[in-house]
Amino acid sequence: MDVLRQLQSFFWSKRILLFLSILCLALATALGLIYPNLLRVLIDDMITPRNFEGVPMLALTVLGVVILKSSLQFLHGFFGARLGNYLAYRLRNACYEKLQFLSFRYYDTAKTGDLMSRLTGDLEAIRNFIGFGFAQILNMVLMVLFGSIMMFSINWQLTLITMIFMPILVMVALKFETQIHPAFQEMRLAMSSLTTAVQENVTGVRTVKSFAREPHEVDKFSIRNERYKTNQIFASSLWAKFFPIMELLASMSVILLLVVGGRLVIQEELSLGELVAFFSLIWYIIGPMWNIGFHINNYTQSKASGERVLELLNQPIDVQDTEDSIVLAPEQVKGHVSFEHVTFAYGNKIAAVTDINLDAPPGTVIGFLGGTGSGKSTIIQLLMRAYNINSGSIKIDGMEIKDINIRSLRSQIAAVFQETFLFSSSIRNNISYGLKDVSMEEIIRASKLAKAHDFIMEMPLGYDTIVGERGMGLSGGQKQRIAIARALLKNPKILILDDATSAVDMETEHEIQSGFQEVMRGRTTFIIAHRISSLRHADEILVLNEGHVVQRGTHDELIRVPGQYQDVYHIQYADHIAREQQAPGKQVNS
Repeated sequence: MDVLRQLQSFFWSKRILLFLSILCLALATALGLIYPNLLRVLIDDMITPRNFEGVPMLALTVLGVVILKSSLQFLHGFFGARLGNYLAYRLRNACYEKLQFLSFRYYDTAKTGDLMSRLTGDLEAIRNFIGFGFAQILNMVLMVLFGSIMMFSINWQLTLITMIFMPILVMVALKFETQIHPAFQEMRLAMSSLTTAVQENVTGVRTVKSFAREPHEVDKFSIRNERYKTNQIFASSLWAKFFPIMELLASMSVILLLVVGGRLVIQEELSLGELVAFFSLIWYIIGPMWNIGFHINNYTQSKASGERVLELLNQPIDVQDTEDSIVLAPEQVKGHVSFEHVTFAYGNKIAAVTDINLDAPPGTVIGFLGGTGSGKSTIIQLLMRAYNINSGSIKIDGMEIKDINIRSLRSQIAAVFQETFLFSSSIRNNISYGLKDVSMEEIIRASKLAKAHDFIMEMPLGYDTIVGERGMGLSGGQKQRIAIARALLKNPKILILDDATSAVDMETEHEIQSGFQEVMRGRTTFIIAHRISSLRHADEILVLNEGHVVQRGTHDELIRVPGQYQDVYHIQYADHIAREQQAPGKQVNS
């Protein structure tokens, strides 16, 4: 029940619905006890003495009880459904909000399919248990309690005899719970793995087909599906093992009742009506005992689901605002960025960047060049405070970024990443994402600077054209130009271009960079690129290797110094250098 206590805050404000649901179900259960008494009256007071005058009134009484009981059951369902839906609504919002604020470190290892499973199947299991399952368990207790009291009132010796097997039945049910709960936990994990496989396959379907890896994906899915099937079979085997035992124990109680009770009737120590009433009441008790496995099943499923949801809700947020964090006033931000002896390592404890120093006054253009894993993107992520640094300091306008309100900090930064993400919405909404009261003129101006306006206007609906999921239907270059327009529209003090023109041709890159000259004016700009053509106009270029700055300087300075930058230049401009060397009377220079 510890899981339920932790979830209590999500439904306790509507506890009146829970209490009303339980009350209605308890009253309906109590009314059910009238039936055995009516049977006893019918047999002992009417059929045996052949006195049938009271039968019509008895029938009307039964009708009234049925109508009242049905009404109470309806109210139980109504209140339970309201409570369950309210809980699911609040939990779903809380989980989604948590996902928005979890740090990048969490998403480094999180699986989309697993998260989707928690927000759908797990929440549904919790909703059903809180809305109905919890009341049903309490009702089971009430049925056993009320039924036992009535049976004791008729014949306490016969009651004790028929209940001999009940403690054993309870012990078997509890044993069942201890084995079925881990099985359901494993089933939930297997389902998450299955969902992740489907999500990844659908997202990467173009890659799968381009490599003709459909059979491999089918095999991979089959393995995960086999795992889920195996867990399902194991859970079913537990049911197959325990359910017949519980049914046998319940049936033994009925056999004892018929044998001992029949003898008491023959000896005239018990009336026939009381035996029939006893027979109805024993099923009133055996029914809940028989279904205790079903209730345990619901409870264990909701418990396993609750643990997974709480695991998400209780995830620590690594990057958080301090209590007295500084909110930047946009008009006062100049964009002076400095790194002082910054070192950072991801979870593997191997430093991604080591002792990074740089100073970027307002309006400065800083370039980064280096191979994969050299730490270029990590430096940018640290500037956006995606992670907390291990040592050193990062400052904007002399203020430590750890002391600045995160939302306020990121509002002054616009980034265009190499891996462009677009939402399933119109091009207009994608460009103006995150901004309110943006005019169409501003959107068009940003699109023209990003060289996106012309191809957008060629589309059937122009800026109102709906792009597919993750920008499907657009080329890589088109998606990148829309992302650039989105960044420019934000009018940031700090602009980050993380290989932003990698998906466009050289001609388009030149056109975009010409537009950047105007955009970069007055802004601090960081450019990550593999093409030297994107960096040659930077005020300072940092060349990185395995997280260390191995060279730094302007393009003209670095091209004259033997090292990594000069090597890259010679590779990218080999044809140009060859032509220069072949031209008579010319010397090779930058």
